[in-house]
Amino acid sequence: MLFNSFEFLLFFPLVTLIYFAIPHKYRWFHLLLASCVFYSFFIPIYILILFFTIIIDYYAGIWIEQSHGKKRKSALIMSLVANIGVLSVFKYYNFFIDNFNSILFKINPDQLLPHWDIILPIGLSFHTFQAMSYTIEVYRGNQKAERHFGIYALYVMFYPQLVAGPIERPQNVIHQFYEKHEFNYELAKSGLRLMLWGMFKKVVIADRLSIFVNKVYGQPTDYQGLPLIVATLFFTFQIYCDFSGYSDIAIGSARVMGFDLMKNFDRPYFSKNISEFWRRWHISLSTWFRDYLYIPLGGNRVAEYRRYFNLFFVFMMSGLWHGASWHFVIWGALHGIYLIFGQLTKRFQETVLGLLKIQLLQNIIHASITFILVAFAWIFFAAHNNADSIYIIKHLFSQNSHSISQIIEIIGENDLYLILISVFILEFVQWQQRGKLIANHFESKPKWQQWMAYYLILLMILCFGVYNNSQFIYFQF
Repeated sequence: MLFNSFEFLLFFPLVTLIYFAIPHKYRWFHLLLASCVFYSFFIPIYILILFFTIIIDYYAGIWIEQSHGKKRKSALIMSLVANIGVLSVFKYYNFFIDNFNSILFKINPDQLLPHWDIILPIGLSFHTFQAMSYTIEVYRGNQKAERHFGIYALYVMFYPQLVAGPIERPQNVIHQFYEKHEFNYELAKSGLRLMLWGMFKKVVIADRLSIFVNKVYGQPTDYQGLPLIVATLFFTFQIYCDFSGYSDIAIGSARVMGFDLMKNFDRPYFSKNISEFWRRWHISLSTWFRDYLYIPLGGNRVAEYRRYFNLFFVFMMSGLWHGASWHFVIWGALHGIYLIFGQLTKRFQETVLGLLKIQLLQNIIHASITFILVAFAWIFFAAHNNADSIYIIKHLFSQNSHSISQIIEIIGENDLYLILISVFILEFVQWQQRGKLIANHFESKPKWQQWMAYYLILLMILCFGVYNNSQFIYFQF
């Protein structure tokens, strides 16, 4: 079920009202059933895949807690193999086959391995990583094995963050399913406000930007120069508004019922370096890779060359996690190179920018360079393949006398103005946050200003939203 759909407009209030109306002891079952219904709106049969890994991980957690020595490790390995195995089969089988066939073709072109024509289960990477974090945390002794099968299933399937995160840790969430949540007006207001803001980012900004981005990136060889630059900048804001919009709606819908999910975005385009960008972008995923891959590889406790290798490897894996294609791997590798280069030249950068003396000017330059680097890397993320990525990069600054007319023809003059205004509102609100949640900022303002802001956002959603029931970008992962 899509958050930006008529079905969810009915689903969310109905589920929430029933949640508060029924006795606490039945609420876990209600939420689990609602989550099954939510997921079944996509491809119902795929819910069996979820329950396959849920059953394995549930018993693996108990086995880990009750066992000692090699048996504990064997139970963890069984769980990880099951989860990674399902992910590999459904998401990476064709990727591996393609690469193997490219080698096999040179040896015997008549003996190529067949593709598996199957649709990727929605949100598979997200709930797989969340399930893996459970058995790892039980193994590390940070979480007790959950004996209530329904509660554990709900941890994996909780509908707000089931298909696109945030990727939660068991110690942050499981205990909340046991707590009795009474209706709280302030929490409900805060949650609904966050959902409203997330919907604004999705249907007013992201979905309108996608019209231009899909046109240009869908057939990049028809364009050169300014349209390619504009499409790249538009995608930079599209993917942020799309994914952070989903996270806002997910966190907000859970908050209305009294649940506290982790923050997933923190104004990433205000970052002054790539390292800071990854502390602000998709926080639940970047911390997952940090805790479960980077640190086990040695993290910062190893020799400098090994630390750089660890960084590069983790970001390549992050790219592969996002998609079974080499252009995603290149996107991840670019960020790894950015980080390594930034660390190697840190003192030089500080020396050069230190000559400016004015801290604000230094911050602007740092943030601008970081934004440009991130936007450039998004080319590999947004393009359909490496050939398109290379074409776009080669023709970004080509001369084209029809550039302006092409842009207007695709997006329309009125829509272009609307995009500029809505992005300005986005950046203005985020600048006003200055590290605080938007809720806290508005609470300090007079009531009439708060309600004016809410009604303005609601009015823009109703009047200027793009209602084509488009999926969120990160559903494909």
